Amino acid sequence: MTSAASTVIPSRLRPAWIVAAGAVLVAAVALGLALGPVAIDPWRSLVEIVGHLPFVHVHSGLSPQQAGIVWELRLPRVVLGVLVGSMLALSGAAYQGVFRNPLADPYLLGAAAGAGLGVTLVITSGYVSNGGFLDPAPLAAFAGALSAAFLAYAIGAIGGRLRTPATLLLAGVAVMSFLTALQTYVQQRHADTIRTVYDWILGRLTTASWSDVVLVLPYFVVTSVVLVTHGRMLDALGVGDEEAASLGVPVRRVRLTVVAAASLATAAAVSVSGLIGFVGIIVPHTIRLVAGSSYRVILPLSLVFGGAFLALADLAARTTLSPAEIPIGVVTAVVGAPFFVVVLRTTKGTVG
Repeated sequence: MTSAASTVIPSRLRPAWIVAAGAVLVAAVALGLALGPVAIDPWRSLVEIVGHLPFVHVHSGLSPQQAGIVWELRLPRVVLGVLVGSMLALSGAAYQGVFRNPLADPYLLGAAAGAGLGVTLVITSGYVSNGGFLDPAPLAAFAGALSAAFLAYAIGAIGGRLRTPATLLLAGVAVMSFLTALQTYVQQRHADTIRTVYDWILGRLTTASWSDVVLVLPYFVVTSVVLVTHGRMLDALGVGDEEAASLGVPVRRVRLTVVAAASLATAAAVSVSGLIGFVGIIVPHTIRLVAGSSYRVILPLSLVFGGAFLALADLAARTTLSPAEIPIGVVTAVVGAPFFVVVLRTTKGTVG
């Protein structure tokens, strides 16, 4: 029986979808800038941003206080949310393509467990966050997530080559279980830091700053270019490794490149936002249902809609119980858990 991941229709990105994705992203950004404890007109917020562009001279009419809220508090948070959501959704789509499994997730190879262990080690060492470019917590999360992903890949490649996508999936599960056990042990040894650790694990954009945006932007650009340009190759992998190889596709190199780029994107996202689950399942699978299952369509649309989705999720997190905030990981889990069940029930089969 053919799975949804192997039915490729259509293979081109339609202009209507490009316009729709752009409109949704702009709307999400405008709402993220406008809504909060201090209400600010969405149009004026956008005009305020446009007015700072080179050679553009427009006045938004915002007061200095409102302009400061837009520029120093809301805009970096919204921008960071868009970047993180884009990378998580794009990574999820890439993993689903390379593993030929619509249930694959950006944290599949133990990236989340590696990041959690890295941050736990830093927090239990008694560090004090400086919020700067060299803040040890994001650096530890990045190193842990990336190390875990490559460890899973190395284990999966034992024997000379990756025989099937299932080999790498099982290696990821093994690495994730091991690192989660280590993190639990460290937390039990330092029970006084459990609250701080879980505040990070549940996801946070509350401390977003321009330094976080600058930190993650190069990874966003590089990994986005690499993954989006591999859409045709992922479509070819959908027919099976042997068939793809007969068509001239370098299967091993493509799998290594896509896994490395997706893991790098996930590590960068996790390092600045904490653990935010389900984005990599919700966004790509929704696109697959409504726009077709070609990765030449899914990857670029996941990039845009993923950013819009997380910007809106963060908006819900900070306005639902205002002035208190809900961890953004809780919001995505509330949406994602039932969505995952639906996907699981409607998925006819997975490829191992």
